[in-house]
Amino acid sequence: MNRLAHETSPYLLQHADNPVDWWPWSAEAFAEARRTNRPVLLSVGYSSCHWCHVMAHESFEDEVTAGYLNEHFVSVKVDREERPDVDAVYMEAVQAATGHGGWPMTVFLTPDAEPFYFGTYYPPAPRHGMPSFRQVLEGVQQAWTTRRDEVGEVAGKIVRDLAQREIVRQAAEAPGEQELAQALLGLTREYDPQRGGFGGAPKFPPSMVQEFLLRHHARTGAEGALQMAVDTGERMARGGIYDQLGGGFARYSVDRDWVVPHFEKMLYDNALLCRVYAHLWRATGSDLARRVALETADFLVRELRTPEGGFASALDADSDDGTGRHVEGAYYVWTPAQLRDVLGDDAELAAQYFGVTEEGTFEHGQSVLRLPQTEGVFDAEKIASVRRRLFDARARRPAPGRDDKVVAAWNGLAVAALAETGAYFGRPDLVEAALGAADLLVRVHLDEHARLARTSKDGRVGPNAGVLEDYGDVAEGFLALASVTGEGVWLDFAGLLLDQVLARFTDPETGALFDTASDAERLIRRPQDPTDNAAPSGWTAAAGALLGYAAHTGSEAHRVAAERALGVVKTLGPRVPRFIGWGLAVAEALLDGPREVAVVGPGPDDERTAALHRTALLGAAPGAVVACGTPDGDEFPLLAGRTLIDGAPAAYVCRGFVCDLPVTGPEALRAKLV
Repeated sequence: MNRLAHETSPYLLQHADNPVDWWPWSAEAFAEARRTNRPVLLSVGYSSCHWCHVMAHESFEDEVTAGYLNEHFVSVKVDREERPDVDAVYMEAVQAATGHGGWPMTVFLTPDAEPFYFGTYYPPAPRHGMPSFRQVLEGVQQAWTTRRDEVGEVAGKIVRDLAQREIVRQAAEAPGEQELAQALLGLTREYDPQRGGFGGAPKFPPSMVQEFLLRHHARTGAEGALQMAVDTGERMARGGIYDQLGGGFARYSVDRDWVVPHFEKMLYDNALLCRVYAHLWRATGSDLARRVALETADFLVRELRTPEGGFASALDADSDDGTGRHVEGAYYVWTPAQLRDVLGDDAELAAQYFGVTEEGTFEHGQSVLRLPQTEGVFDAEKIASVRRRLFDARARRPAPGRDDKVVAAWNGLAVAALAETGAYFGRPDLVEAALGAADLLVRVHLDEHARLARTSKDGRVGPNAGVLEDYGDVAEGFLALASVTGEGVWLDFAGLLLDQVLARFTDPETGALFDTASDAERLIRRPQDPTDNAAPSGWTAAAGALLGYAAHTGSEAHRVAAERALGVVKTLGPRVPRFIGWGLAVAEALLDGPREVAVVGPGPDDERTAALHRTALLGAAPGAVVACGTPDGDEFPLLAGRTLIDGAPAAYVCRGFVCDLPVTGPEALRAKLV
């Protein structure tokens, strides 16, 4: 066992038995590099990363390679999901030097943590023009030994270049109608009308862009925006990227047609997409969107919920194929023969329905289940039976590994998704699951100073401080939970987190946001990235939560902070709309108000109050906030001074410091939220 044996990260624990003398990221590791006058090998990955597993098996489990590393390097292993700040800083250097990046990320550093040589995956032998990992190690070691001055100059130049790289300057004000229209036009140009989604292969679920499109349609009535969101949602839901048996989405599609996924299932993708499909249903009434939202929510609860009530980070792409070999996708793919073994006479129907062919759509004659048939009639009861039998048979296969660490930000996304999905579809069990995760975040991740820890595992808090996305996404989850449950304590907790954003993550001069707090560990550069990647950036997540909190409370400080933060969306939205979708969605909410809905009634069990509350939650007005309670309650500032109307429950809708007359019926309220 090496120094990783006592870490909380499942990814680091996967390497605890390596012959490599790994260190976790720590001051002690760099002190050891200075003491022994050796360079640092920084290896960054995550537990469900396929090529991370490959490189580990080929190189880090190899005694000869490990011996060379232990003699000549101080080896540091980092879980990018635990330390997104470390990952971001060195990934920026890798991308600047090589023009691309990815994981595993391999970076060589001086004992002062300055990078001087970069790469990603290296094979054990030269391949496809790539040097072997041993060749890289020997080249770096030779340079360190014989050309130390040159190495120092390179490292110093890289650090200076990174320091001089400025974030694109944000505008002084939030985007308006013109910028959002330009962003929509830019998305239209990149849209794939035949297949849905944007760009070519590999194709990622554009969940944050879909939220923007739905909000833009709700605010402006633009049918083109709605059509792009609907068609993309349908193509993904009918493709192999969606688990047709168990619900939930894989990380991305390797092809443009959504047929073959990269099979890992991430919490953040599924939380975001669960919410997207719930909102698609809200906008269109689509049965498909409803089914996918609920199946994805059920997947989250069934397969990712931890015993402590939080949600695990990911399911691995690889699993045992039944022969002892770990193979990507083994858990999910089928051959016609396997269908016959499980289904007998129904195998032919299943093959036709799910697109399983003798040639296969994946590897070795295996097929990923899809719904390729857009025409024809299938017996719904028969299909339900086929699904159930295949799901039960698959459950007997060796399951993919699960990364059990609880990441605060991604649990915040799950809280929002499950709370809203449960409220929309009358599933109180999903709201309870959201409450359980929120409770864990408060009990375990939040300290007495309202500071968040990034991760926990088995109910034990991890050592790393929360970053901006943790504060923004958890606050977003708490705000959604407050609207759904009528429990104002979640609004209070959101306020505590957002006060930390104002105090520790915001540049007071410009309103720009940093990914790490002002008192966080000093790296070679303080990371600051407003663009969305797999999930909303910390910058845009915080902007959205600040705006929602301001609508709930009337806080001018929080609203001004949100507006200043959205200046970057005015700059980037028209230029790169695919990569700032959540920022565009928040800008839509700002342009719409956002609307503030207060529902008052005699008590939580009153059916008329519940009908008004549900109508308010189902309103599509971008970013609308909802407060529900009794006239004399003090749970929410929006309820202050609100009274029943002739003894009946009432709803009050305000927007931009102006309030409409209260209404007492769902239809009248619905009309005010379009």
